[in-house]
Amino acid sequence: MYNQNYSVMFTIESGVVLIPLAILGLITLLVWSFRKKHVKVTQTILLLSFGIYLLGVLHFVFFPIDVNLGKYANQVPWWKTINFIPILTIDLYSFVLNIVMLLPFGCYLPFLKPSITKKEVLKLGFQFSLILELIQLLVRTTLGSGRSTDVNDLLANAFGALLGFLLVRFVVQYAPFRRLYQNFQL
Repeated sequence: MYNQNYSVMFTIESGVVLIPLAILGLITLLVWSFRKKHVKVTQTILLLSFGIYLLGVLHFVFFPIDVNLGKYANQVPWWKTINFIPILTIDLYSFVLNIVMLLPFGCYLPFLKPSITKKEVLKLGFQFSLILELIQLLVRTTLGSGRSTDVNDLLANAFGALLGFLLVRFVVQYAPFRRLYQNFQL
């Protein structure tokens, strides 16, 4: 029988989710490198480091997840947990951290796709951020996690990706860095 006052509370640590994801990523990388004819060690290092970066983003964005299920969980409607107001409601500290978080994402993109444009980088940064924000909202509404969903995070993350991309484009103008860039790119 179901008890009306029953609630379930526990914490999901990042290792429970990210370690299996890391193993799956390594297997995928191995299969990819065996299927390709001429994979350089530098390209494998690039993809491995990008995977580690993505795992780090997932760790900082989602974990730990404090699960709170039961009578007193999720009493606030989901739409009231979202900040829809851009710029006027910016928390400067959080905004800067979100820029920094996706700066490496923008740095990786020209290595992964050398012909990528600024517009594509902004689009990918925004899409990646949107996916993170929607998953945060899903986790909050289903598991009771305290993570917020904020339109300002979308802006900061897309801007961070663009800054990372521009940084790489600036640095590769210099010959030693250009050779290094060409050695690592896919």
